[in-house]
Amino acid sequence: MSEPIFAAHSRCECQASLRADLDAQHAVLRGSAFLRGRRELAPAQAIHVDDVRFDIHWACPFCTRNILRSFTTAALQRVRPAA
Repeated sequence: MSEPIFAAHSRCECQASLRADLDAQHAVLRGSAFLRGRRELAPAQAIHVDDVRFDIHWACPFCTRNILRSFTTAALQRVRPAA
């Protein structure tokens, strides 16, 4: 699996911290959730990644909610430079 270039962060209603690691095309490489000292995998997918504004959907492993958040490409956190 390639290294992430961007990271998107949000919160679930249960207060878990959600993270999605994205590649250069904004496809999700992996999703995770962190709550009360525990980190779990959180299945995630990006929707409409060709648009400036796109959505990321997480399945929270702590409360089982389906979380949908909107992001803009300019607001993503770069975690490493593009190759």
